[in-house]
Amino acid sequence: MTTAPRKRTILAVDDDQKTRHLLKLYLEKHQYVVQLAHDGASFRNEFERYKDDLILVILDVMLPDTDGFALCQMVRNRSAVPIIMLTASSDETERIVGLELGADDYIGKPYSPRELLARIKAIHRRTGMADAAGAPRFLRFAGFCLDRLERTLKGPDGAQITLTAMDFDLLRIFAEHAGEVLDRSRLMEQTRGRDLGPMDRSLDVQISRLRQRLGDDGKQPALIKTVRSSGYVLSVEVSASHE
Repeated sequence: MTTAPRKRTILAVDDDQKTRHLLKLYLEKHQYVVQLAHDGASFRNEFERYKDDLILVILDVMLPDTDGFALCQMVRNRSAVPIIMLTASSDETERIVGLELGADDYIGKPYSPRELLARIKAIHRRTGMADAAGAPRFLRFAGFCLDRLERTLKGPDGAQITLTAMDFDLLRIFAEHAGEVLDRSRLMEQTRGRDLGPMDRSLDVQISRLRQRLGDDGKQPALIKTVRSSGYVLSVEVSASHE
């Protein structure tokens, strides 16, 4: 008995009807299934209905009955599905709040549908990475076990640690390059597929959140260390294996 392929379903919430319509038309041309919501209540209903099929959630920050931050937190508490947030604000604080709550990327409004599609594809290239070219499936360090195929992380006590798609990609890069100082621009390009702006703190927020996931002291980290004026480094030994 064969298993039916999983639908490539995206759930998007935006209170502007024209924006929703255009987004749906554009993404469906690129073979995505798009479900729409116009406010927080309808989004929650659609999320419950389609959560097992979702490969991405798109959240507008400003909504009539709630905000995208509350929805982001709700989704992240229940799922590791990638989240892109849409914001009309140029305020960096707003974007940082979204990342701290578990968003994987953000796009400023108004936005180009082509840019949105590029961001979606970039996220799915990263999250769709399997055990390519026979590379070892498991990366182990300091009692942790990172499964590159299942995209999961187990702690020293054997319990699974919840990671967002961005958390996982960042940790995988560190583990694959343990002991190597990785500059911020390189990390930004490899995890977000774009250049790091001069005032962009999103990567630093992401690393701070990843340290929290690992129980790594932000003031005196033992795992992911800051190298002043250079970048970051995973400073523990990593072993790789297929089992």
